Amino acid sequence: MQLTDAQRLDWLRLIRTEGVGPRSFRALINRFGGAAAALEALPALARRQGRPAVLFTQAQAEDEVAALDRIGGRLIAAGEVDYPRLLHWTDAAPPLLALRGAPILNRPAVAVVGSRNASTAGLAFAERLTRGLGESGLTIVSGLARGIDVRAHRASLSTGTVAVMAGGQDRIYPASHAALVDAILGEGGAVLAEMPMGWEPRGRDFPRRNRIISGLSYGTIVVEAARRSGSLITARFALDQNREVFAVPGSPLDPRAEGTNDLIRQGATLVSDVSHVLDVLGPIIEGGPEAEAAPARGGPDLAEQPDFWDEIDLDAYLPNSAPPHAPRGRPDTATDEIGFDPPEPADDRARIIALLGPCPVGTDELARCAGVGARVVQSVLLELELDGRIERHGSGTVSLVSR
Repeated sequence: MQLTDAQRLDWLRLIRTEGVGPRSFRALINRFGGAAAALEALPALARRQGRPAVLFTQAQAEDEVAALDRIGGRLIAAGEVDYPRLLHWTDAAPPLLALRGAPILNRPAVAVVGSRNASTAGLAFAERLTRGLGESGLTIVSGLARGIDVRAHRASLSTGTVAVMAGGQDRIYPASHAALVDAILGEGGAVLAEMPMGWEPRGRDFPRRNRIISGLSYGTIVVEAARRSGSLITARFALDQNREVFAVPGSPLDPRAEGTNDLIRQGATLVSDVSHVLDVLGPIIEGGPEAEAAPARGGPDLAEQPDFWDEIDLDAYLPNSAPPHAPRGRPDTATDEIGFDPPEPADDRARIIALLGPCPVGTDELARCAGVGARVVQSVLLELELDGRIERHGSGTVSLVSR
């Protein structure tokens, strides 16, 4: 399938219209045979429910396409050759995606996600794991967040990485990662966004983005995650999409490992080496994306996720249409809080302490992750040692003392 320019604008108008989400979009297309006909019928359907019919205009759609074109992007539609087949098989797949960069979305991929406030040990392992997976032919998918996401992207620049944004293509979050986006595009990677140009990410947009991260991938690897981490939402989406979930174990003394340790206890595949991922995904990848379209399997018992679209209820008006989803409306506040990056540590000392954990790490790696010189690290470590907050181990490694 390949949309004409006029059809693409109609699709954009329909999905951007208030009350239309991925599921209701699909139901409307199936019922009326196309987006243009659905747009004509939508005002009457909305009135029956006492809702305002606020259609996205032709001019608005043309402006969005032009703005995307100015930054080197384009819209790809579900069913087109460049649209990711794995994602297309999922429930609530975005009808349109804004793509910048190379069309690499149908290469075998694995998602790597984890804590924004990651430890030095977690960052080092994520880098080693991601580099090995990339060298084995897998594209790395992540969400451009601080911590594990950024380390995964940087470690796979030369082998292929896809960044999925929570906001519009021109609203990089956090803004400090603009240079990384440029590097991804310059190295033949891709940047994806579901939301419109100019859209600043909100709380609910991060879990919505997470379903795309998992949907693009044959499996999702979680490296460090607290029990309320947004990475666990990605793991839940992966299970719902019939994908594999992997987790890197961590110290039971480190809160950043509680979520990943829970995943392992509940059935996720433990990962401590690249081969642990390849052994599981190899046969699945050989089967192709169609093999991943089976019904979702049971897995880790994570909290139910709310819906992210206030969609028109088409059940009573469109025969044989599936209900958009329930419950509708605004996600609960706990989910709304997930996704925004925590503030950067105020100074070098705070940054170094945040990177320490129960697992011993080398001072050179600590300095690299903190972005400071070795003398600064040694000065802070001496202060922490005199305060009884760190323990020194062999080979010049240190760890935080649990209290």
